[in-house]
Amino acid sequence: MGKTTGFKEYDRNDRAYKPVGERVVHFKEFVIPLDEQELQTQGARCMDCGIPFCHDGPNGGCPVNNLIPDWNDMVYHGEWKDALESLHSTNNFPEVTGRICPAPCQESCTLNINDNSVTIKTIEQAIIDKGYENDWVKPEICDKKTGKKVAIVGSGPAGMAAAQQLARVGHDVTVFEKEVAVGGLMRFGIPDFKLDKSVIDRRMEQMEAEGVEFVTSTKIGVDIPAKQLLQDFDAIALTGGSEKPRDLTIPGRGLKGVYYAMDYLKANTKHVQGFHGEENVISAKGKHVVVIGGGDTGSDCIGTSTRNGAASVTQIEIMPQPPEKEDKGLVWPDWPNKMRTSSSQEEGCERLFSIATKEFLDDDNGNLQAISCVKVEWQKDDAGKWQLIELEGSEFELRADIVTLAMGFVHPVHRGMLKELELELDHVGNVKGSTEGSEAYTTSMEKVFSAGDMRRGQSLVVWAIREGRQCAHAIDTFLMGYTSLPR
Repeated sequence: MGKTTGFKEYDRNDRAYKPVGERVVHFKEFVIPLDEQELQTQGARCMDCGIPFCHDGPNGGCPVNNLIPDWNDMVYHGEWKDALESLHSTNNFPEVTGRICPAPCQESCTLNINDNSVTIKTIEQAIIDKGYENDWVKPEICDKKTGKKVAIVGSGPAGMAAAQQLARVGHDVTVFEKEVAVGGLMRFGIPDFKLDKSVIDRRMEQMEAEGVEFVTSTKIGVDIPAKQLLQDFDAIALTGGSEKPRDLTIPGRGLKGVYYAMDYLKANTKHVQGFHGEENVISAKGKHVVVIGGGDTGSDCIGTSTRNGAASVTQIEIMPQPPEKEDKGLVWPDWPNKMRTSSSQEEGCERLFSIATKEFLDDDNGNLQAISCVKVEWQKDDAGKWQLIELEGSEFELRADIVTLAMGFVHPVHRGMLKELELELDHVGNVKGSTEGSEAYTTSMEKVFSAGDMRRGQSLVVWAIREGRQCAHAIDTFLMGYTSLPR
């Protein structure tokens, strides 16, 4: 906790954004941090709540169980180095979660009962930023090697977390990444204005010093047979993403101008980071953009389109508009369904709810020029199941030169590695595996483990970090018969 009466004495204050007109002309981060004194004041607001739901694992709060009251108190007392040690004890990459996590911890904060939660996410990023500024973040090199070799397939947050944990207990770890640079969707799926990629680079340098080897531009199951890894390594962790996008198979789907959201984002982020030129950019400059899907990926498409110089951006969502405010008595401390507006949406975007897309319309030359839509309602049938009802006479068209499909992902890609290994899948197509007991993070094949979105389905970066850490715990136990790694 912070100061005993701090939550009564100090108002909540959080980071600000640079003005819209300044930030939309570039792809750089635009958050204005709090100064050190104000951060200590905000840390003082952490109250002696008895049960700190903010770090309460799977059912609410922080999935990696960050020791939030502890490091809030340390920040309040100016004990920044101790705060960094506490933060790193549960989270390998707070510099990432401090930037892009939706912060379920803040929704679970006891003060949030009155809409006045502690600024946990802001304090988290401040701790790790100060750690780097003061050169406190050092490689943790194991002085005794085990002689065991582990392959990690996928360098997203789950793979990176697993790799770092395993290297720190002396295993020889090789991370295979199919893209040209390490980071998974953190690298190319999340725009640079939300996550500067130097953040990934400096952590990768630390991991290399700890003994992790990164092999990029290598797709397991294509460039290297997956079964070869079984011969070359003592254990394998499959930590790729849930990369099979949900499609919208309506008339006109094949028109030029209709893209999966991730294809659109990758084409732009790779250009921003200098991996390809203008010729490979999907640019929205001067175009009318429609984003189908209301989640974070859709929001990233909005921000990218705005920075491209789009003529207009419209986001449509098939679900009804959420309430402006949740009923705290019913949902706290769990994640509530309520109206949220992202920084990208604030920059200029029309948002439409309860809208279904019926057809992509062309200009007679194979190019997209508009979409046909209809208003919908959700009604329960006699069995109590929700049914989508189209409202008669509500059809309309939206002008669209570009549409990005940001409707989520259904499961990992099966072709290639997963098909070659013939791994058992669950009922929705993810790699089947539990998280508990002696079988935690194992798959249907001996010495093959899986964690992150490939196992649990699309989720948050913070959940991937949790699973990567826990998978490392399971692998170390499998290899050594015991483990000193935290779970």
